[in-house]
Amino acid sequence: MVEELITSDGTTPRRIADGYVRALAELDPLTAVYLGLNPEDDRLPDLSPVGAEAIAELARRTLAELAGVERAGAAEDEAERRCARLLRERLTAELAVHDAGENYRAVRNLASPVHNVRDVFTLMATDTEEQWAVVGRRLARVPVALEQYRETLAEGIERGLLSGPRQVTTVVGQFGEWLDDGEVPEGEAPRSGSVEGGGGRRAGWFGQFVKDAPASLHAELSAHAVAAAEALAALRDWLRDVYGPAAAGTPDTTGRERYGRYVRFWTGSDLDLDEAYAWAWSEFHDLLAQMEAEAEKVRPGAGPMEAMKWLESDGPGIEGGEATREYLQGLMDQAIRDLQGTHFDLAEPVTRVESRIAPPGSAAAPYYTAPSLDFTRPGRTWLPLLGRERFPVWDLVSTWYHEGVPGHHLQLAQWNYVADRLSTYQVSLGGVSANLEGWALYAERLMDELGYLTDPGHRLGYLNAQMMRALRVIVDIGMHAGFDFPADSPYRPGEPVSPEAAREFFGLYCGLSADFLDSELVRYLGMPGQAIGYKLGERAWLRGRAAAKAAHEARGEEFDLKAWHMAALSQGSLGLDDLVEELSAL
Repeated sequence: MVEELITSDGTTPRRIADGYVRALAELDPLTAVYLGLNPEDDRLPDLSPVGAEAIAELARRTLAELAGVERAGAAEDEAERRCARLLRERLTAELAVHDAGENYRAVRNLASPVHNVRDVFTLMATDTEEQWAVVGRRLARVPVALEQYRETLAEGIERGLLSGPRQVTTVVGQFGEWLDDGEVPEGEAPRSGSVEGGGGRRAGWFGQFVKDAPASLHAELSAHAVAAAEALAALRDWLRDVYGPAAAGTPDTTGRERYGRYVRFWTGSDLDLDEAYAWAWSEFHDLLAQMEAEAEKVRPGAGPMEAMKWLESDGPGIEGGEATREYLQGLMDQAIRDLQGTHFDLAEPVTRVESRIAPPGSAAAPYYTAPSLDFTRPGRTWLPLLGRERFPVWDLVSTWYHEGVPGHHLQLAQWNYVADRLSTYQVSLGGVSANLEGWALYAERLMDELGYLTDPGHRLGYLNAQMMRALRVIVDIGMHAGFDFPADSPYRPGEPVSPEAAREFFGLYCGLSADFLDSELVRYLGMPGQAIGYKLGERAWLRGRAAAKAAHEARGEEFDLKAWHMAALSQGSLGLDDLVEELSAL
């Protein structure tokens, strides 16, 4: 049968998709690190306009080749059809964003080209002297990469394609944190782990990163760290002194047309924004009622905000970042022990996950990084410390069910485990944010359904996380697409959802710190359309599960949730336009 699905030159959609992965890993070495490919490669990507266009041209060639094999009938098999559909949709969405010139204004507080350059070092192997040598050679290339990025932004100024002022101000501040900058006062030794360069400048995060390098390479890597920090300082100063004034007056929001391109990019769907906005408001009212009931259990007579403030200041907490990291590791290990064999059937490599401390200067939200395809690098959750010494646990539990187990880790690690049955593309680069975040939010709900959030504080934390995701849909669509607060809104009914109003609204109904909410607002403005995928993705997963359960029961069959979970996690990536249909058929 397989031979019948192969064109005369042996090409199928899955082979095209995997060829695209290999080619992109050559053009973008950071992609190779993420996937665990080309371990000896010490390059950084070309962050200039030339580099972005080379990646776009690869996408165009791949789409042309895919169209050819589809015309030849090589995508009629179900597995080939699903891969072809994903590859076509993803590359088309990516090209739409590229062709609109979005790379020329890629200044944002999360997942910008510069963030990606720094983060790649946290994913590189550093167990041997040879591996540290690769780190050193890549570190030496940081100044060139940052100059290429500056060249792209300068071209954006010329084209009138600029990021909003909030992004610029935030990123300038972030770079300052990374640098730990300033001159070393006379008579004061550099801080532990820092590297003093010319004129007393510290190497900041880069110096901290290389402090554990082998003695034989330490001087060389330290010099590269200083050069990287100096290049970052120059970029920071340029953003502040040149780009910032040029960006003054640029809207922080996108407008509906530009927002629509990003919604497709992040969700794999041309969503009905009016329907999604109205649905999010219904979720808001339902969640608010649940939170009020749970707050009464935490502090009799208290409302949700008062109860969460008490949990934050006086509720159970952990002292110290390392102790908190250990607690979160234990939480994930326990979830794996409890769920294995009952609600999931996990292979041994999938059961390995690590809790880590996020690098200084990270955004406020915890995050997850997937294992390499060969599992030599495990999946990892990352906790930003943000200068804190004490960590209340009321909102950490559901967050780690989201980031770790059974959330992001189980989905992405399982994808890697079944990559040989699908294609590398379907389990990696073809990932659709709304699918991924929707599963992780579904995972939080699953743990609530299974009785893991019976502690009133933990459950209020879960409901608050759900509320945050509903608020994201409201404020993200509202700000970027120009909606008003509806008539049944308890906050400013009939008024526009401006960034200022969105931030105030968020603070009234989400029990997270002011610094966190400030960071979140900048994130939504810098990554339009991404934040809506959590709640809308969860809705798709729940609808798919309900439809599958109903279909089994209509046939007189018992619905096996464990079997459904494993089948759902083994089908690879899908956009929201296809997810419910595919889940319903399992």
